[in-house]
Amino acid sequence: MKNAQSNQSKSPSQLISERIAELGDWRGDMLARVRLLIKEADPEITEEWKWRGVPVWSDNGIVCTGETYKNVVKLTFMKGASVDDPEGIFNASLDGNARRAIDLYEGYELNESAFKDLVRAVVALNSKKKK
Repeated sequence: MKNAQSNQSKSPSQLISERIAELGDWRGDMLARVRLLIKEADPEITEEWKWRGVPVWSDNGIVCTGETYKNVVKLTFMKGASVDDPEGIFNASLDGNARRAIDLYEGYELNESAFKDLVRAVVALNSKKKK
């Protein structure tokens, strides 16, 4: 309980930084890298900490989440099915009507330019829906 209370006094950005540090392996490095790319794609993005420990990036709605598992860092785009993916970087959750995900494994070479384009496309979609 003490840990939950101390987490309440920390910002989501602090909690995400702590998650990256506590992973201490390629997953932390990967999460740190995509976090930087997300911020480069949208300097106005808001970092959130939801669902008992999931990093979330939002701008007029959720853009994506960054979950870490034993063998993968999973970036789930809640509205991924609604944006173009001309470079085909979505490689998971391809069957649903809304979400699309990118599973990043150790050694995975992410197409950074296409990734930032996806982030911007979801931000643009979120902005349209808000108006």
